Amino acid sequence: MDETDKSDIFLSVVQSNKGILYKIANSYCKNAEDRKDLVQEIIVQLWKSFDDYDDHFRYSTWIYRISLNVAISFYRKENSRKKIATPLTDGIINFPDNDGFGDKETDLGVLQRMISQLKDLDKALMLLYLEEKSHKEISQIIGISETNVATKINRIKSSFRQKFMHLKNQ
Repeated sequence: MDETDKSDIFLSVVQSNKGILYKIANSYCKNAEDRKDLVQEIIVQLWKSFDDYDDHFRYSTWIYRISLNVAISFYRKENSRKKIATPLTDGIINFPDNDGFGDKETDLGVLQRMISQLKDLDKALMLLYLEEKSHKEISQIIGISETNVATKINRIKSSFRQKFMHLKNQ
């Protein structure tokens, strides 16, 4: 396959799976500029590994795996940089009286906030679970056993249920 064919196939694959890139970027970055940087970094890594693509897997599985790995690395790097670069201000120390869960917040907003507070692996698991990926697919993407996937998802769901119940009873 020549470089033009390879480029065309790659662009087609990325175009038909771009929703994955944006979903992951939105989950790992709050800032629009960071999201753009992350999507670019994911595309670069996809291109670098395109020759190594294993056609035993669907393109979406391959894209999820690379995208999540890049996002987790990017997120860690950004958090480290921001901790060093961000001075401590009164706004950071003084928390508002409102805990962020008011009448305006929807259950979906609460769920998104809880997911954003998860550890990297758990966040990736829940994103894939909410995408209705099978435990087998999640296992292939994340690189852990199906049993471990099921156990972790059940624990997270149980924790979320408890938090929702606590919020509803306040």
